[in-house]
Amino acid sequence: MSYKVPVGLSNKHLHLSAEDLEALFGKGYELTPFKPLKQPGQYAAEEKVDIVGPKGTLKAVRILGPVRKETQVELAMTDARAIGVNAPVKESGKLDGTPGVKLVGPAGEIEIDHGAIVALRHIHLSTEQAKEAGVHDKQMVSLRFCGERGLVFDNVLIRSGEGHDLEIHLDTDEGNAAGLKNGDLGEIIV
Repeated sequence: MSYKVPVGLSNKHLHLSAEDLEALFGKGYELTPFKPLKQPGQYAAEEKVDIVGPKGTLKAVRILGPVRKETQVELAMTDARAIGVNAPVKESGKLDGTPGVKLVGPAGEIEIDHGAIVALRHIHLSTEQAKEAGVHDKQMVSLRFCGERGLVFDNVLIRSGEGHDLEIHLDTDEGNAAGLKNGDLGEIIV
């Protein structure tokens, strides 16, 4: 059975804890939604910060909301190398053993001692969508893309449950390798 999922390319971004948001933007500050994302309740915020590593700075990197329990910086490998950070490939939220960076906002700057990752490629599906696709939460699958630069991505994590909706999350390096744009379809291979 062929089950196709649309791509959502993920540029460098970060998620902030409430404490770090206040340190960067001021006491009591709240994020301003810019546009909704496909995953329910999530949005790109108006706010941006600079991410500083040992070799350089990524200017005006967008924050995604809402705030989280812990600050997480998601980079493509190209971004991480550009600023001299050895960010490992990790599942979102699994931040043990990750490097830190400096974050610079309009009201202050902070050094986080961990939290910089290259996000493990993953597919979001609701519980019903996962059932239709014949997959389950935390399962690893492959993903096939056809076309001029067609390829198969292995080690793709299934993230299924309430609060998820049909979408593949690949970073810009991965998308460029396959010549993809938002909305292109990939086929799950179990």
